[in-house]
Amino acid sequence: MHHLPDRAGGTAEPVSFVEKLAASDAFASLYKEGMSLVEEAAAYLDGNGRSESKVLHRETGLAYSAESMRLTTRLMQIASWLLLQRAVNQGEMSRLQSASERHRVKLQQQDLASSPEMFRRLPARLQELSLDSLRLQARIILMDELIYTERADTALKAVETTSPVQLQLARLQEAFKK
Repeated sequence: MHHLPDRAGGTAEPVSFVEKLAASDAFASLYKEGMSLVEEAAAYLDGNGRSESKVLHRETGLAYSAESMRLTTRLMQIASWLLLQRAVNQGEMSRLQSASERHRVKLQQQDLASSPEMFRRLPARLQELSLDSLRLQARIILMDELIYTERADTALKAVETTSPVQLQLARLQEAFKK
């Protein structure tokens, strides 16, 4: 956070660079990239992916199923997070409200479902979509941590200046949110 001087010479409200980033053109680009990846994966899995999976050997076919389910789950988490942030950016909910809704979006790192040698046997397009989704997921998890950790740190600092009892209560509330 950075404090900017106000017109009267005092200090205005702090400016959160992370929140600025979340509401910036960079977020709009991330949103577009994420939603495009969701659409591309859906089109592939319903189209060429379906026909490609039918000609795979049994073991590779099982790996295809596991990988496509993992891809779908990962992309659903990404889309949910992006939609939540977009709602904040468009003023449909506050950042504080999004923090309370955040528990419904289970953002967590998901690795590939297959071993490296099995993954290499899968259709090239499924490999590409899976790797793209992993990279996007990592970026989103980082942004999520920056947004919500900064907010939690700011809230804890405000409580620390008021009362040790309130600090303990805030920590308990934060622990039970996870």
